[in-house]
Amino acid sequence: MKKVLFLCTGNSCRSQMAEAITNARLGDSWQAFSAGTKPAGFVHPKALEALSEIGIQHTGSSKRADEFRNVDFDLVVTVCDSAAEECPIWLGKGKRTHHSFPDPAKAEGTDEETMNVFRSVRDDIEKEMIQLLKANS
Repeated sequence: MKKVLFLCTGNSCRSQMAEAITNARLGDSWQAFSAGTKPAGFVHPKALEALSEIGIQHTGSSKRADEFRNVDFDLVVTVCDSAAEECPIWLGKGKRTHHSFPDPAKAEGTDEETMNVFRSVRDDIEKEMIQLLKANS
């Protein structure tokens, strides 16, 4: 089984959704993990709600990237929006790639408007990460 690490800064939204989606949709061939360089310490409730809407019950936790330094990954994917944030650099083992997704935690508006941003990012992550991982299987 191949291992993938989804890496971002806060490890509360995008990388968590990528981890959960991968384990739910491709768990027979990929084992996914997520981490951040400055973990928020929680998984955003709206990320969990967005995952629940597509049938995924995620029980992940916000983790530091350093916890995975000695793990051999087949692929490490940074998922932060490099135009708006400083994306972390992975110095461990594993092929590295970057896919930029906007940070839904920064969305503004009504509860429904911000939830729609989480849904949109979730759907983009699901589409792009499944394609990426299938191409790297």
